[in-house]
Amino acid sequence: MIIDYCRRCRRVRIAPPSQPQHWAARGSRINTSFVPGTPLHPGAKDTADSPVFVLKNLSTSTYSRSFCQTRICDKVLYIIVQLRPLPSLVHFPFLIMSLTVQAINVALAVVALWLLKKVTEKKPLGRQIPGPKGWPIIGNLLDVPTELEYQVFSRWQKKYGDLIQMTILGQPTIIINSPQLAVNMLNKKSAIYSSRPHLTMACDLVGWRDILVLLKYTDKFKACRRMLHTVIGTRASVEKFRDTLEEESALMVRRLLNEPRNFVGPVRKAVGVIILRITHGYRPTTEDDSLVRVADEATDQLNVLLSPGLFAVDFLPFLRYIPEWFPGGGFHKIAREWRHTLFDMTDKSYEFVLEQMAKGTAVPNMVSPEEEDEIKWAASSLYSGGADTPVSAMSSFLLAMTAYPEVVGNDRLPTFADRDQLPYIATTLKEVIRWGPTTPLGAPHCIEQDDVHDGYLIPKGSIIMANIWCVLYSVWCNASTSCTTLKVYKDPMVFNPDRLVGKPGQPAEPDPFTFAFGYGRRACPGEQLAQSILFIFAATVLSVFDINKVTINGVVQEPTCEFSSGVLVRPKPFLSELKPRSAKAEALIRSLELS
Repeated sequence: MIIDYCRRCRRVRIAPPSQPQHWAARGSRINTSFVPGTPLHPGAKDTADSPVFVLKNLSTSTYSRSFCQTRICDKVLYIIVQLRPLPSLVHFPFLIMSLTVQAINVALAVVALWLLKKVTEKKPLGRQIPGPKGWPIIGNLLDVPTELEYQVFSRWQKKYGDLIQMTILGQPTIIINSPQLAVNMLNKKSAIYSSRPHLTMACDLVGWRDILVLLKYTDKFKACRRMLHTVIGTRASVEKFRDTLEEESALMVRRLLNEPRNFVGPVRKAVGVIILRITHGYRPTTEDDSLVRVADEATDQLNVLLSPGLFAVDFLPFLRYIPEWFPGGGFHKIAREWRHTLFDMTDKSYEFVLEQMAKGTAVPNMVSPEEEDEIKWAASSLYSGGADTPVSAMSSFLLAMTAYPEVVGNDRLPTFADRDQLPYIATTLKEVIRWGPTTPLGAPHCIEQDDVHDGYLIPKGSIIMANIWCVLYSVWCNASTSCTTLKVYKDPMVFNPDRLVGKPGQPAEPDPFTFAFGYGRRACPGEQLAQSILFIFAATVLSVFDINKVTINGVVQEPTCEFSSGVLVRPKPFLSELKPRSAKAEALIRSLELS
């Protein structure tokens, strides 16, 4: 193959050696590097236009002018010919084919260099964390427990230790089964352990990305948390809402009198109204309020979105680009419908505040300032994160009172003024949280850089989950026994508030609130509000109701003390009945007017 290329007229001619009459030498290549002063091409005007490849006896090119004017960099063409001689082909398109081959070679070289960089990149030295052996590609996908995962991870502790690693479709997930490790990693190294994993379904497709529980560790997260801490972060700040809590707890027992066996509904309504009054100054005027209903619906949807492994798009984000009609694309319809619910919760409630402000009738609330977007999402964060956990805790409280009855009562409803005079109720509630933790695996953390802890490598981007249930159900170890980790509770399966009081010669066991509300900079900002709600609810219920086991056909139905699975855990359905403690108590309850 012989090639002629002219810089000036940009003519390129390719001819096979089968036409030797046009060439000085059959099949020969002459002057394969450019030298100024080389004999001119017939179309050239001066020596500066000398071709890269010069062929003698060359007649006028038979190619069209458009072909001659093709804008191909002569240096690129020269490199191609120098690196790889062309085969005996007669048409110009094969030059393009050769160019494509070289581009592929360059791309492969770039990939090889990137892989070499990854292999030779200096990483922290550390052992791999033990865990179940996975399969190629899918990793430990088949090992992920589908029920009571917090208990399964606790059993794995005996086999693998306090740190357990799983890899699911390439995503490392690390379980912490020790309170000391959780404190040392999530508290003391909170600067790198405080981010959140990205959930494509919840954040991108539905739109929950700006609520506190899903925000990564950014300035927006810090501003939102600072705002919530100002409103509900201390006991003194929560005291501002004591009248709201007392009023709604009184209305709750009035509803419980009408529905003595359906306590979840009245409790949830009371919690929802409390949060709406704090965040938006909104007080429902009917029992079936549309805003409360929408907020509850959105919160239920968020709990589903946070369930690990439920949506494949969270593990394979590229699936978000498949159309809705494509097999497996049904999540797009769910996302579209739930996005509307989220909009109704966040924007319509905010519109209510603006309307009240315009009328001059707005009551003090946390969305009154000007920072519209930040305030709006902080308020939504409080409802979505705080509406269900007190309901779950109160369900556990009623279950414990049914299975382990305790008597507390009076002829009036208690208030926060009685809080210091009712220490046993506070102790009982702490034991309720230990016995039935609402979020046994907490909310997942995400590490922002490689870390080595106790000789183990924690890879950047790993999901970190603290198994709070394992900590709260750890078995007590005496000093004489050998324990690989510190165990903190004696007979943890038994509901026993006295364990937290302490006696002479027998110190109190650790306060469950130390572990139950999370770790580090991701600890629950609404802990003080949650404790206050639980106290006033529990004290009010115990003051006017007896909590009894249900008798059916003369047979007493013993409640089963079992709990559900998932992110938010509550007791499985059980039979219990609330009856007024006396005629005076019933009269007191009926004197309360429902809104």
